[in-house]
Amino acid sequence: MLPSSVPVFHPIATPAAVVTCGKARFTVLKSRLIRMEYDPDAHFDDRPSQVFWYREQAVPSFQVHDEGDRLVLETSHLVLRFKKDGEFHWRDLEIFIKESNRTWHYGDRDYTNLRGTARTLDRANGRIPLDTGLASRSGWSLVDDSAKLVFDETGWLTPRNKAEGYQDLYFFGYGEAYTDAIKEYQDITGKPGLLPRWALGNWWSRYWAYSQEELLDLMLDFQAQNIPLSICIVDMDWHITKTGNTSSGWTGYSWNRELFPKPEQFIDDLHALNLKTALNLHPAEGVYPHETQYPEFARSLGVDPESRQPIAFDIASKPFTQSYFELLHHPLEKLGIDFWWLDWQQGTRATLAGLDPLYWLNHLHYFDLGREATKRRFIFSRWPGLGGHRYPIGFSGDTIVSWESMAFQPEFTATAANVAYGWWSHDIGGHCEGIEDAELYTRWVQFGIFSPIMRLHSTNNPYCDRRPWGYDLDTLAVTRVALQLRRQLIPMLYSSAYHNAQTGEPILLPMYHAWPEEEEAYRCPQEYLFCQNLLVAPFAQPADPDTGLARQVAWLPAGDWYHFLTGEYQEGGGWLSMYGNLDEVPVFAKAGAIIPMDVDRTSNGVANPTQLLLKVFAGANGAFDLYEDDGETQAYLNGDYTLTKLELESTDRVLRFSKQAVVGNPEVLPEAREYRLEFFGLSQPEDMRLLVGDEELHVEYAYDQANHCLVVGPISCAHTQPFTLELSGVKTAREGVDMHTRLEHVIKPAKIPTIVKQIFWQRLEGILANPLSFLEIAHNFTESQQLAIFEAIFPLRVDPISTDPKIAYADMRDFFSKMG
Repeated sequence: MLPSSVPVFHPIATPAAVVTCGKARFTVLKSRLIRMEYDPDAHFDDRPSQVFWYREQAVPSFQVHDEGDRLVLETSHLVLRFKKDGEFHWRDLEIFIKESNRTWHYGDRDYTNLRGTARTLDRANGRIPLDTGLASRSGWSLVDDSAKLVFDETGWLTPRNKAEGYQDLYFFGYGEAYTDAIKEYQDITGKPGLLPRWALGNWWSRYWAYSQEELLDLMLDFQAQNIPLSICIVDMDWHITKTGNTSSGWTGYSWNRELFPKPEQFIDDLHALNLKTALNLHPAEGVYPHETQYPEFARSLGVDPESRQPIAFDIASKPFTQSYFELLHHPLEKLGIDFWWLDWQQGTRATLAGLDPLYWLNHLHYFDLGREATKRRFIFSRWPGLGGHRYPIGFSGDTIVSWESMAFQPEFTATAANVAYGWWSHDIGGHCEGIEDAELYTRWVQFGIFSPIMRLHSTNNPYCDRRPWGYDLDTLAVTRVALQLRRQLIPMLYSSAYHNAQTGEPILLPMYHAWPEEEEAYRCPQEYLFCQNLLVAPFAQPADPDTGLARQVAWLPAGDWYHFLTGEYQEGGGWLSMYGNLDEVPVFAKAGAIIPMDVDRTSNGVANPTQLLLKVFAGANGAFDLYEDDGETQAYLNGDYTLTKLELESTDRVLRFSKQAVVGNPEVLPEAREYRLEFFGLSQPEDMRLLVGDEELHVEYAYDQANHCLVVGPISCAHTQPFTLELSGVKTAREGVDMHTRLEHVIKPAKIPTIVKQIFWQRLEGILANPLSFLEIAHNFTESQQLAIFEAIFPLRVDPISTDPKIAYADMRDFFSKMG
């Protein structure tokens, strides 16, 4: 086994946290998390399992006492009762959850679990079943770790060899504190490491037999179109696929010299374009004699190379694994390969009973890639089950091209937070089959911009094209802007990635994580929180042929919100119907949000910016911790990083925005930086004062009265200097889009005779005074047009609004019936 693949475990709990009662042992890991073991031989296991590595935790406050024939263990949140000399049975073991006033009995079924994620979306055409998660409306969840393998002292997996009847359970009693459950779960299991900064940019990938010249030309085409990329993946045709033997050609480690005659030059050329690269791996068939590395690989395992005997894949074997990395992968990394795409699709069995090869491949590749401090640990592979959150990034598999597939992915991505899996990467645009559609492709790209990883990918069908210019000029224009926006968002994304690595909080969360007490939060599966400050509800249905617009419904929690892309104000506290053209995306920033963005929209790579745009949304106090480092190495673990505190403070008619001096090592930053600020939701200030360090300076600004937007800057400021911008005589401008503008938005593109449009506007005031009068002319409009007009007049409602337009239309007719 490679020494670099051995993580540091702390699996033995502090003795003060452990309570033994007959053949049972209870370990209080957190006030709301208890490990429960039962062994007929009373031989308990302290070795790290595949999931749980860090049981050595600060001991929570708890008491133990007897209550008749019961042992009672009580923490601040839970009360466990166990029958002395009993076993794990519903009569013998129960836990009372104080917060929810519920009692769990051993054997109870969790019928209200909020689910987690799935191994793959291969062949999925819409919704699929999801595995159990750690968040549940029952207030509890249970992880059965009994069948998991454990690590030995060398860091290799081994069976537990426990007596029949052994059980190893972890009880989570977190009530509605779902995010706390996910965070504290990772205290015990480990957190994902910080991704390299370039992983957050735009990826290009396609299952296609590109030559090295063709692929480099394609990368230049992206540059010519002003579409930034940070990664170019090479799918399986990088290696020999026509093997001349019994191998299928899917597994390979030798360059296909017909397509890549000069692989080292090819990789150097990609790097010169400021692109990182990965190679696709299907390792299941082992090593065949056509491979360049075969003779040395065979000798390392005691096989005569002259025998030309295929060497079976056996990741459970230490000698095989040693050679697998040192002979097959490390030479390619030395050539310049930055990371690996592990495309394991061959089942869950290995030569070691109970070992899923996917889990072990993810674990080994993750730690091996970071064996030297010049690279960070990460992989690109499918989800292997609990514990897999430690090994980002996830490849969700080969989805069918359909609106159903795209519509499910926001929910699928958000729900994965319930098992701490925060880094799904989807085939944006869909992988295969289905019907290619420019609008679907565009909406998928827009979702991808506001998802953890943005990766364009498809199969090797010539009619599946993921190039933004592969459809029409409108699609190119809209997707170019979207992909440029993704690059601009890197400062926010990378700071959130750091927050995830430090705290365990995923960058994408279901709404009920933030508003667990609100029933509405459980009814909006296509809506999610992104990077702590944004609420996203991507359009996931095609535009209606009669309105010409896409429709989406989002629940906006109470408070002040702003459309992130336009700055338009929107009051919360209900369900919002939204209609959008192809270039519109429903994304909202909460009041007080500060969103740092790179001014550079088009360059490849994701370097720390020399010019920062700070979008500030008024109406509440707020703060943002901007994290930066070299973006690639492990030097940040030794303190080579910076944190810059950005703060917004509002008092009576005074607003102060401040950038604090950076904390950390400013050598990771560019020599100079300019800041430009855009404030949304503000009246025009009566006075403005800029203080850089101790010096008051003049600053340029412009105010847009129509949009209540104040633009300030540029402000030049040394990294070690703070600056404060004080605006006096200002107030929050809570003026949303007026009704006439909303109506024009839905009337103008609709397929309605112009004379009918004119009649509608002539009668509008009467309709607003008496909505029932609309029924007098409703026959001139289709059902979808009627619904669009109705929802433009009443965009925000307290009662839930269906995303299905037919149901929403029926609800509208019911509304009118009740009025009349």
